[in-house]
Amino acid sequence: MTVLVLGVLLAIVVLLILMSVRSLIIICPPNRVAVISGRSRQLSDGRTVGYRAIRGGRTLRVPLLERVSWMELNTIPIEVGVHNAYSRGAIPLNVQGIANVKVSSVEGLLQNSVERFLDVPQVDIAAIAKETLEANLRGVLATLTPEEVNEDRLKFAQTLIDEADDDIKTLGLELDVLKIQNVTDEVGYLSSVGRRQTAEVLKEARVAEAQRKAEAEESEALSRQRAEIATAHADLQIVEQQNMLRVRQAELEALAGAAEAQAKVAGEKARVVAEQDLETERVKLETRRLEADVVAPARADLESRQLAAKADAAKIVEEGNAQVEVFRRLVQQYQEAGADAQRIFVLRMLPEIIDKIVSTVTSVDIDRVSIIDSGGQGSGIPGLMGQLPSAVIGLAEQLENATGVDLLKALRPEAAPALAVVPPVEDGRTWLGDPDREP
Repeated sequence: MTVLVLGVLLAIVVLLILMSVRSLIIICPPNRVAVISGRSRQLSDGRTVGYRAIRGGRTLRVPLLERVSWMELNTIPIEVGVHNAYSRGAIPLNVQGIANVKVSSVEGLLQNSVERFLDVPQVDIAAIAKETLEANLRGVLATLTPEEVNEDRLKFAQTLIDEADDDIKTLGLELDVLKIQNVTDEVGYLSSVGRRQTAEVLKEARVAEAQRKAEAEESEALSRQRAEIATAHADLQIVEQQNMLRVRQAELEALAGAAEAQAKVAGEKARVVAEQDLETERVKLETRRLEADVVAPARADLESRQLAAKADAAKIVEEGNAQVEVFRRLVQQYQEAGADAQRIFVLRMLPEIIDKIVSTVTSVDIDRVSIIDSGGQGSGIPGLMGQLPSAVIGLAEQLENATGVDLLKALRPEAAPALAVVPPVEDGRTWLGDPDREP
C-alpha cells in the first residue's frame, strides 16, 4: 500500500513538473507576436529596451522574472471616408474607400507597434489608423482637382498610399490595400462636368459623323478615280505585256535557232572528235602491231647479235689476254736467258724460217731424180752424198747472214742447256703449263 501511494505521489510530481515546464515554453504561431517583458536587452540600433519580441518559433521564459503578452498580426479592415473635403479649386467632395492595415512584423517597425499597441484591442488600433488615413485623404484631395480624383482613381489611391505610408509606419502598422470606392459632391459639380463632357462627346460625335460622311464620299470619289486610273493602267500594262510577249517570242525563237545551230555544230564536233579518237586508237593499234611484228623481233635480234658480239669480243679479249700473257712470259724467260736469248729465239723460229724457205720451192715439181755415175771419183751416189754436208753448211751460212745466228754453233752440245730455258713453240703458239712437251 505504501508503494502504491509513493507511485501516485511520484506521478503527481512528474505531472506538475511537466505542466510547469509547459507553461515556461512559449510557442509563437505565424499570425501572432509574443512580447516577453521583464529583462533588458539591446536592439540592433543601439537602444536598450526591457522586452523581446518573438515572430514565430519557440522560446523559454524565465519564471517570476518575465511575462508574456500577445499581439495579433491579422488584417484589420477599415472604412475610410471624408465629407465635404475641399479639392483643388475649392470644390467640396465626398470620398468613400476601404483600407486594410495590420501590425507590422518588420524589424524596426515591430518595436514601434509594441511600444504603441501592446495589449491595445484591435478596435482601438483600427480607430487610430482610420483617423490617420482620413487626415491623409483630406491632404491629398487638396492637391487634386475633382476631375483628377474622379477620372483616375488608381492614381488617386496610389498618391494617398504614398502620402499615408510614412505616418502608418511611424505607428508601427502596414497599409496592405487602399481602394477608392465612390467620389461624389453636393453642389452637382461632377454632374455638370459629366453633362458638359457628354455634350462635347455628342458634338464631337456629330462632327465626327459628318467628317466620316464627307470622308466616305471623298473616299468613294477617290475610289472611282483610282478604279478608272487602274483600268487605264491595266489596259496600258496589257499592251506593254503583249509587246513584251512578242519580243520575248522573237528572242526565244532566235535562242532556239541559235541553240539548234549550236547543237548541230556540237554534233559535228563530237563526230569529228570521235573520228579523231578512233583514228588515234587505230594509230595506237598499228603502232602496237608494228611493235609486236617488226620492232620487237628486230630488237630481240639486235640484242642477240649484241650478246653474240659481246661473246666473240670476250673470246677475242681472252685470247688476246692469253697471248699477252704468253708474250710476257716469253719476254721474262728471254730476259732470264741473258746473252743467249737472241740465239734461242732464232732457233725456236727456225722451223718457221725453214718452212718459209721450203715454201719458195713448193711450185717446183720434181718427178724423178736420176743419178749418173760417170765412173770417176766423186760421181754417182758417193758424189751426191759428198755434196750434202757442203749444202748444209751453205744453208747455215745463209741463215747466219740472214739472222746473225750461227746455226752450227747453236747445235753443239754445250748450247743444249740454253735451249731448254724457253718452252718449245708450235704453230706460233707457246706451250704453256707443260715445259716437257715436244713440238
